[in-house]
Amino acid sequence: MAQYRVGRLEQEIQREVTDILLKRVRDPRVEGVTVTGVEVTGDLQQATIYYSILSDKASSAEKTQQGLDKATGLIRSELGSRLSIYKTPELTFEQDSSVRYGSHIDELLNELHHRE
Repeated sequence: MAQYRVGRLEQEIQREVTDILLKRVRDPRVEGVTVTGVEVTGDLQQATIYYSILSDKASSAEKTQQGLDKATGLIRSELGSRLSIYKTPELTFEQDSSVRYGSHIDELLNELHHRE
């Protein structure tokens, strides 16, 4: 039963954070951020939000991370008002590397295909 609640909360947080980033956060550093997933601990006290950006530059990834870190308070307070849970979890943002990893695998497969 607890896993079901955690899964629902993860989906709800992902939906609401995406909406908050689009409508409430005005920082230009976080434009174009896509929330790819949310992981909530079993006690619902901490949430890790995974995101991806279109740019591959390290400098833009760093700026985006700084913008998200700065907006964490606003996002958490908005989540608190939108979600009906006892305590809003602490938020941490991490860049999702799976998109980059997937494109790297595609490049390797294309390279193998062209060798044949």
